[in-house]
Amino acid sequence: MDLSGRTVFVVGGTSGIGRELARRFAAAGSTVAVGGRRPEALEELAAEGFGTFGIDVTDGTSVASARDAVLARYPELDTLVLTSGVMLLEDLRDPAHFEAARTTIDTNLVGTIRVVDAFTPHLVGRGAGTFVTVTSGIAFLPFPPMPSYAASKAAVHAYSEALRAQLDGTGVDVVELVPPAVATAGQEQVNPHALPLDDFATEVMHLLSAEPTPHEILVRGVRMHRWAERDGTYADLVAQRSKALAMLPGRR
Repeated sequence: MDLSGRTVFVVGGTSGIGRELARRFAAAGSTVAVGGRRPEALEELAAEGFGTFGIDVTDGTSVASARDAVLARYPELDTLVLTSGVMLLEDLRDPAHFEAARTTIDTNLVGTIRVVDAFTPHLVGRGAGTFVTVTSGIAFLPFPPMPSYAASKAAVHAYSEALRAQLDGTGVDVVELVPPAVATAGQEQVNPHALPLDDFATEVMHLLSAEPTPHEILVRGVRMHRWAERDGTYADLVAQRSKALAMLPGRR
């Protein structure tokens, strides 16, 4: 992927990984727009020179409105980076967890599908473009305190594979970014092994610029999760990660 001269819309780019990737694409020479829900964050990014758009991926009307506004301003748009997501703890012994599950699935999975559906006709129509979906190492090695998060990201992985197959021959690529724990959005406070955001973004941009660009962007910190089943470490790693269930309020 040539990172210069692209026109990129980073959905969920008002914080964390999305915000950093927006800055990296811009630094590489791309034109970058950012979408998100928080007006104050959008104002900050607008002051940095980004195009900014309000978008709530859980609302189909919001997604459609954002698409129309983005394409009106950036008709040459060729890259969508889909970083919107939530990570919520759930105690499956407590029926109240269902609302967290609903929110997680609607944001992480259905929200991704909404945005992909909104922009697919544009990218297919221009005969070239890239969707960058975002999953997680947890898609391949579950973190038991966040069951719906793991399920949603595993589903986005499968959806990305199917989307790539269905778009074959259209000129539209599908690249899946698979982050490990990254030191952002509070991860650095609970996981001392979280990968520094700057290191993560540097490696991601290096992998994206490879020729050909891999279907899966796997930084070094996530490969042990991605290939745990293949490497025979899956059961031991899940058992180790299950110790984190002690963080659930009902298990203390």
